[in-house]
Amino acid sequence: MKKVGNHNSISRKLLLSLSLTLIFSLTSFAQDPAAPAAPEAAAAPAATAGGDPVKGKELFNANCAACHKLDAKSTGPALRGVAGKHDIAWIYKWVHNSSDMIKSGDPVAVKLFEENNKSVMTSFPQLSTGDIDNIIAYTSEVKAEPAVAAGGAATPPGTNVDGGGISNNIILGALALVMAILVVMLFMVNKVLTKVASNNGIVVAPKEATTPIWKAFARNQFLVLVTAIFLLLASGYFVYGYLMQVGVDQNYEPIQPIHYSHKIHAGDNEINCKYCHSAARVSKTAGIPSLNVCMNCHKNISEVAETTATPEYSKAFYDAQIQKLYDAVGWDKAKQAYTGKTQPVKWVRIHNLPDFVYFNHSQHVTVGGIECQTCHGPVEEFEIMKQYSKLTMGWCVDCHRKTDVKMEGNAYYDKIHAELSKKYGVEKLTAAQMGGLECGKCHY
Repeated sequence: MKKVGNHNSISRKLLLSLSLTLIFSLTSFAQDPAAPAAPEAAAAPAATAGGDPVKGKELFNANCAACHKLDAKSTGPALRGVAGKHDIAWIYKWVHNSSDMIKSGDPVAVKLFEENNKSVMTSFPQLSTGDIDNIIAYTSEVKAEPAVAAGGAATPPGTNVDGGGISNNIILGALALVMAILVVMLFMVNKVLTKVASNNGIVVAPKEATTPIWKAFARNQFLVLVTAIFLLLASGYFVYGYLMQVGVDQNYEPIQPIHYSHKIHAGDNEINCKYCHSAARVSKTAGIPSLNVCMNCHKNISEVAETTATPEYSKAFYDAQIQKLYDAVGWDKAKQAYTGKTQPVKWVRIHNLPDFVYFNHSQHVTVGGIECQTCHGPVEEFEIMKQYSKLTMGWCVDCHRKTDVKMEGNAYYDKIHAELSKKYGVEKLTAAQMGGLECGKCHY
């Protein structure tokens, strides 16, 4: 008998190569570059006059934050390091009654008053010298620098810096390599087994010829008929479904030129929808809020709090959006004045009904007492505004059939309510029973 060869040596070589590959992969995973030693935190300067910076932060947020920031000019000047600019006794007098100091002709007070657009600072006689010491201690703290990533680049706020762990690309690459080795091993084993069978005179029976499945299917006329009917019905169903979605823009979520977070404004800050969309109470449309409405708050809010940042949107991102607002209205936050140079904001419309449809916001919001969330969804949870509802005719009709009209306190409905309640034999009337399904109500 002809000698086939030592197949055990081949298997051993394959297993050895596989083992070496896995060991090398695991070793590369374990080799994590040593993280640089964390720099020692800069020691904060001693609190002025024994002030407590923690209590000072609370007092600052409660009394000063409306007009002052630590590191940027607002209505008043930046206050970080203010203890090094003025005498402590002078600061006490200024906080307690700045107007008297200006009237007395104090040169420092007058200069400060003129440098800040002659904005009169609120007097705080209720703050004791200890409270002021606490505020000064807070403003004397060293500004925290952003973490520096490898290569010297500053890590943006809200970025999750994680030096450890194994890269997903490395893991996927190792798995792909193992799978490739297994495939090669299967081919080699098949080749060896075929060679062994040939050398030992073993004859492998050939596969019997079978009728291709497509030919067998074509010969069966009943299956062909059933399949044709099924395909016709299925195609008709999908074509109908596609055509019924033409013009339906549910979940339409365009990117706006200025990122506006309803979650922050309507959710976290609980701003009423009708504060910005005031036209919804008295007119057909809700209207696009004027940028002057935005400036009612953002004249003094030029940046968001650190806690506002999310893994997806950093503090720097939100601050850049506020700067876009300033560029649009022509506001110089450093000088706290309008420049007169404005830029139009090209907002992208989200909700858009056909021209032949009449919808009146005031009829629903003011007369009907319907909440904005009924049609627009939980906007207080939306980071990016989208079209929540279908806004189709069927959706409106279904709402009119289910929604009871609020009659209480509305003398307009007294007579018609009495007549229609008697006609339909009900206590509550729906919008449909009040004529809400008549074609002329929405189409004219």
